[in-house]
Amino acid sequence: MEKSKEKSKEKSKPKPLICNCDGTMALDGVKLSRACGRELDIHTQLCRAGVPSFEAAVAGGEPLLVCCTQEAPLFEEILGDSGADTEITYVNIRERAGWSDEGADATAKIAALIAEAGIETPPARSLTLTSIGRALIYGRDESALEAASQLAGRLDATVLISGPAGIMPPAMTGFPIFAGTITGLSGYLGAFSIQVDGFARAEPASRGALKFEPGRDGVALEFDLVIDMTGGTALISAPEKRDGYLRADPVSPVQVQKALFDASDLVGEFDKPIYVDYNENICTHSRNTVTGCNRCIDICPASAIASDGDIVAFDHHLCAGCGGCASVCPTGAAAYTIPSGDVLYQRLRALLGAYGAAGGAGPVLLIHDGDHGDGLIGAMARVGRGLPARVLPFAVNEVTQIGFDVLATSIAYGAGRIVVLTPPSRRDELDGLRQQTELMDAALSGLGHGTGRVVLNDETDPDILAETLYGLDTPSEIPAASFLPMGGKRTLSAMALEHLHQHAPTPVDVLSLPAGAPFGAVLIDVAGCTLCMSCVGTCPTGALIDNPDAPMLRFIEQACVQCGLCRNTCPESVMTLVPRFSFTEESRREMVLKQEEPFECIVCAKPFAAKSAIERTIEKLAGHPMFADDPVGLDRLRMCQDCRVTTQITDDQPMAQGTRRLTRTTDDYLAGKVDDDEP
Repeated sequence: MEKSKEKSKEKSKPKPLICNCDGTMALDGVKLSRACGRELDIHTQLCRAGVPSFEAAVAGGEPLLVCCTQEAPLFEEILGDSGADTEITYVNIRERAGWSDEGADATAKIAALIAEAGIETPPARSLTLTSIGRALIYGRDESALEAASQLAGRLDATVLISGPAGIMPPAMTGFPIFAGTITGLSGYLGAFSIQVDGFARAEPASRGALKFEPGRDGVALEFDLVIDMTGGTALISAPEKRDGYLRADPVSPVQVQKALFDASDLVGEFDKPIYVDYNENICTHSRNTVTGCNRCIDICPASAIASDGDIVAFDHHLCAGCGGCASVCPTGAAAYTIPSGDVLYQRLRALLGAYGAAGGAGPVLLIHDGDHGDGLIGAMARVGRGLPARVLPFAVNEVTQIGFDVLATSIAYGAGRIVVLTPPSRRDELDGLRQQTELMDAALSGLGHGTGRVVLNDETDPDILAETLYGLDTPSEIPAASFLPMGGKRTLSAMALEHLHQHAPTPVDVLSLPAGAPFGAVLIDVAGCTLCMSCVGTCPTGALIDNPDAPMLRFIEQACVQCGLCRNTCPESVMTLVPRFSFTEESRREMVLKQEEPFECIVCAKPFAAKSAIERTIEKLAGHPMFADDPVGLDRLRMCQDCRVTTQITDDQPMAQGTRRLTRTTDDYLAGKVDDDEP
């Protein structure tokens, strides 16, 4: 989250400006120009003696890619002074490639980093959080009062003391002081709702210790931000992810001062990215109150996703952007937006493609975030061995956003290995990522590509990480694919798997996958299936299909996401999920799971239902009291809907009173038309 800024303009293919950083990088201009496919000049001090060259490039108006991030503020200042409207982006080739024991061999890597940086990244959508600085400081002792004193000149501070005892009253109160215990907290920056029991105002006549008026329970309060200094259990789940909720142990001056410093800056309007786009049309969460897929709800650490009938609801105010929901979503209904669309795959294709085209071999993709990962890479470059020449750093917003689609596409595009660098802050949120890496490992192993190509690494020591990366062996090479990253998540995953299957040492027609995989088949117990078609009505992807002209259940394996809705809906419990990926043509076509002769109406002989369904219904209802004295009722179950209505009307006359008597007259009797004994 950051203060509102003007959205960046779109950029076209930029011209690289490369500097060897005062000779600290061994850059070969000829080789690099050949690798990048354009003539490049290697500057020595672009940020100092070479500034005129930078100014000339800016004046040219061509979009620029400056291969230096350290001096980006200086270049932005020069750009601003020039008045030019030149678009500039930046890429770090120094810490990520040049400053390394193998820097002299990093030409292909630098060309890859430049190619990746040339991919345009559209800005993410955002929402606005507004805070006017109403701060609640929740504490247990004098430290809360001291904190409020520091913030009183910057924020509208209020102190709430839990279990107050023996607290010395302040000489001057520049802020309200209350006693009470928070029993409920919800909301986010600018909109926190708080419930308090024992809420009581401090008495102004307090002498030796603070005294309070009689307390009230169930008091509702609203604040823009909350500073929790009780040192106890957090008031919300995943507290570090909730904007506007700050925690500090009162016995730690460092934590307290950091919290107060952060709080003082939380006034104004803030742009919060909308991290996830949700397409309810392909969501497999639920149908007709039957639950199928709960993956996103179960994985979300911020409780920002909840069931909303047949779909799920995302609270973007609470979403912390971990991307776990997008990682585990089987259909792509939850799609991560940083970056949006297919930009992530385009970057992978550009990075790995340029590396291979420049003669690079045995690439290792190092997926990392911008905080922990960049810090470790920088430390390795400045005081250690730096990254190996074949290790290609690939920055993402959060490593927990990585799913099977990204891993499979990376391997297909030529990555020999993938190392995902996980930060300590995510150690409790890696279940989804582990599932995805285990799924990738199973797929690669099943095709004969071996195991261990994808690993998670939580190392925090840069020297140990460097030794690990330098010590990686080179697995058997898989030729790089060239397909464009088009289509959704499942389409890309399928294209990647098809490529890996094409070059598999031990190709198989059907690849077995672990439970929870988003690909697979549905098997049915044919004898127990009544072709009621409940599964067809609940299938959200169209994998299960009926036949309007005959009792038939059909299935398209490529469309199945293993959500389990069909299995959970089936009244006969005859459906089983089989996680796998089939490379056969049959998996792309409709296959018949069950077909039988239709049941013909006993009145008009029109076929109207599956024979087994009618027979099973009659079997179950034969002993029901409703049909005990009405054998004709069971016969109606053997009729089509038209005949059933007709017989219902003709046979059942609830207003019938017997045969109507004919009207007789005296003439009828005199004429002998009526017997004397006729009533």
